[in-house]
Amino acid sequence: PATAWLRLNSNTFSAPPPLAGTKLNKVTQLTGFSDPVYAEAYVHVNQYDIVLDVLIVNQTADTLQNCTLELATLGDLKLVEKPQPVVLAPHDFCNIKANVKVASTENGIIFGNIVYDVSGAASDRNVVVLNDIHIDIMDYIVPASCTDTEFRQMWAEFEWENKVSVNTNLTDLHEYLKHLLASTNMKCLTPEKALCGQCGFMAANMYARSIFGEDALANLSIEKPFNKPDAPVTGHIRIRAKSQGMALSLGDKINMTQKRPQKAIGA
Repeated sequence: PATAWLRLNSNTFSAPPPLAGTKLNKVTQLTGFSDPVYAEAYVHVNQYDIVLDVLIVNQTADTLQNCTLELATLGDLKLVEKPQPVVLAPHDFCNIKANVKVASTENGIIFGNIVYDVSGAASDRNVVVLNDIHIDIMDYIVPASCTDTEFRQMWAEFEWENKVSVNTNLTDLHEYLKHLLASTNMKCLTPEKALCGQCGFMAANMYARSIFGEDALANLSIEKPFNKPDAPVTGHIRIRAKSQGMALSLGDKINMTQKRPQKAIGA
């Protein structure tokens, strides 16, 4: 990863290779720069598999023996095999890969430790706790289409509902709908003709499917005072899905992303 490339080559003041910078948004820092062992992971999502390419840097003057990456998961994730221990010379580094299987669309967390022995020391095993890696469900959700009849049938059948209140500083109904569609990978099923115009309220149906064949439905109901142009949009989104994990995860995603970032002062 580019972060480590810069650290290890800081004396040369040269830039990392061009391709390294494009991957930075997929890099998760697992430990601090002041920890004896620095670690960061490049998270590569390939449909049903997640590959963690973990860089481990020995920042001490000691040889680290039996340096082991210990991982565990929460959610519908399964670690395929345990990474093998390595030996790190002083200020040495290595890359360890770990494979995780994904079984359904819900928020997953990968957590763990790096444990090691110091060569020549009689102390207990040393442990460095890693930051959590949160798996984004948007990697598994794609927009999809269905008829009005199919939507109503699934809406009646699905037993899990998650109602999310609108909490945003957006003041335009259409802008909020576009923001919601972009942040959830859902498709608006309501015709454009039914959404055009300014009447102070809006209702729309949305639909998406996961790569695992799970359906997600959403009904948007929003409004704003017609005589207050600067008032924010209010209302709620009702999400329905066959599984509880899908409904809750999609609601969490909406809560995290529905607020438009504030512009910097003076920008």
